[in-house]
Amino acid sequence: MNKNIKKPRNMAVYEAITTLETVDECIKLFDDLLSVAELRAMEQRYQVAEMLNRGMVYSAILEKTGASSATISRINRSLQNAGEGYRTAFARTEKNEDSE
Repeated sequence: MNKNIKKPRNMAVYEAITTLETVDECIKLFDDLLSVAELRAMEQRYQVAEMLNRGMVYSAILEKTGASSATISRINRSLQNAGEGYRTAFARTEKNEDSE
């Protein structure tokens, strides 16, 4: 089997996430869904993406997050190439912060 052929996504998990109404509900689902290591890795990646988006340099991000330079580089490539998911999340969280 060709490893480059992507399997179709199981949309159920994404649909479930969109039904959540509060941060607390999201935390509870992710606590149930992910291992502690997976959860910490996801949180770290998002933190790195936020820092890159604010223009921070790799060395400062590495120091603050403990993320490897390979992880920081991969996230930076994602932001530079498409990063639509990150950009949507950043725009919406900034909009929420402005309205508070």
